[in-house]
Formats: sequence, C-alpha cells, structure tokens
Amino acid sequence: MDSDERYEQRVVWAVVDTGIGPLLLAATREGLVNVVFHATDEVRDKALERLASRLGSEPVEDPGSPLLAVAIRQFDAYFAGERHSFELPLDWSLISGFNREVLRELATAVPFGTVVGYGDLAGRVGQPGAAQAVGMAMGANPLPVVVPCHRVVESGGGIGGFGGGLETKRRLLALEGVLPEPLF
Repeated sequence: MDSDERYEQRVVWAVVDTGIGPLLLAATREGLVNVVFHATDEVRDKALERLASRLGSEPVEDPGSPLLAVAIRQFDAYFAGERHSFELPLDWSLISGFNREVLRELATAVPFGTVVGYGDLAGRVGQPGAAQAVGMAMGANPLPVVVPCHRVVESGGGIGGFGGGLETKRRLLALEGVLPEPLF
C-alpha cells in the first residue's frame, strides 16, 4: 500500500466547544463523515471505536487537518450567528438507502431558520406515508447540525424527538430564530 492509499483511508477528528456543548467532528478524504453531540471523553471514545469499525481505519486526532480546520471555523461562525449554512464536502458512507435520500433532501432543501414536518419531508422524497421512517432517518443522521435534522418537527406543532436531546434541539432552533431564546 502506498502513502496515497493510506491517506485515503485516514480518518481525522477533533472535539470543538460549541454553544450546545462539545461536538466531535470526524472527516475522511471525502469530507466530513460524523458529528457527535455531547462529546465527553466516554462518548468520544465510543464514537471513535464505531468509526474505526465502520471505516476500517483508526481515527487520528488532527484538528489542524485542512478539512477539520475549515469545519471548525464554520461551526464557530454558525454558533456565533454569523453563518447560516455549511459549505463542506460530506462523506455519506455511514448512511445509505432511504435514510441517505431523506438526509440529502433535508440538507439541500430546508434552509436556516425554517422547519419541515416529518410527513412533509417524506412526501418530498416520494414516500408520503413514511413520516415514521423519516423520524428513524433523523435518528440515524451521522452529520447532525450540518445536515439539519433539528429542523424536522411534528406536523401538529410539536418539536419532535432529537438524538442530541430536546434541549439541544430547542437551542439550535432558537439560534436559527425559529423558537424564542430561553429566558434562563
């Protein structure tokens, strides 16, 4: 195996502090591959083990790698209210099929400051009866915040579920102006 092949398999990661707590960002040569909420040492270690298993390469901490450096700057700007979208290459290899189709639609068609219902999103991908499956796709999202699953809500006005916790979802929606900022 030459050095180019080793580089292709390389997975780099960093933990960044954000307005919703520490996030683990991981990237491959293809792009950002994983964002993990609440990246305490224990959560980080489990996430890195899963990545190594799924991608076949031991992740290496490297916050200065070009892709992660750009991602970190974009996350900082997003949480400072200075950026409304992410312009990063994404590695979709951790998700496939219906889930990938739904997440790609979400990433491209639900902009900052807007929300969509689970059923509406299902209809957008040609599966109008698949609201529950859309919910499952949101829970399987390997790239939260960048692929904004926090923008998917219940059709009756409820906030819906969220893998990062409902308080995190509320804070992201407040940051985007969809919900009022909490008073305390």
